[in-house]
Amino acid sequence: MLSAKSLFQEIVDNDESFALFCSIAAGGESQGGWENARIAALVPDTERGLAPKITRHGADEDKHGRIFNALMKKRGLRPVPVPPETDYTMLLERRGIGLAHDRLRRDEPLTVQDVLVYLAHSRVTEQRASEQMDLLRKHFADHPDLGRAVRMISADEDNHLAYCHEELLRLARAGHGRAIQRALRECALAEIRVHRDVSLAVMARMGRILGWPRPKAALLAAGIHAVYAYERLGGWRRMVSLRMPERRNALGGPPSPEPEFA
Repeated sequence: MLSAKSLFQEIVDNDESFALFCSIAAGGESQGGWENARIAALVPDTERGLAPKITRHGADEDKHGRIFNALMKKRGLRPVPVPPETDYTMLLERRGIGLAHDRLRRDEPLTVQDVLVYLAHSRVTEQRASEQMDLLRKHFADHPDLGRAVRMISADEDNHLAYCHEELLRLARAGHGRAIQRALRECALAEIRVHRDVSLAVMARMGRILGWPRPKAALLAAGIHAVYAYERLGGWRRMVSLRMPERRNALGGPPSPEPEFA
């Protein structure tokens, strides 16, 4: 029976597909770490109180990248090149979502509008990350090799999402509500397309590695298109709603220590 658990188990059990999965994940997390570090350094004076939280966000992303690399190293695997069509963060940037890397490389302070764009981008992408890690935690929290990593990363992504909700609500109360909603909607509609395209590209690569028969590959592609259709018709709205999280100041402390992989 084809299920999320059985599908991911296939990927985990094969060294080549596992290395590709971890390399894609590590690359995205490391990129997020760099972006957050630059944003923290460039935050405008009026938002300097955000800098420690943005720094913590970036430190978490860097930590996740190291965890995925450690999972490969434990199995004697090396990172592999990330195919461009599977590079989620790069494809989002190409669609003009988030703060452009050439902007972040300049030593010019950001504006409050830039901060809004950053937080809206993070709120949408962290929703996706939180949901994906929740799915992995549901099926692999007790896995002997992956369990600790999955539980830690999932908890971090939940914290990131809570932080985005809280900070965007703060800025909405300060009079930026309409700009926030516009940025959230634009980002969400672009993200669901990029997520569809990246999912199709990743599944195509995995299918070639694992030798999936055409009917199975076609079924998986149809499922990805069905998810996109649901999201395009209204599912994207879950990515733009804002509510005060149960956990306040979720990024107010130091990053949690990363697990050791003997």
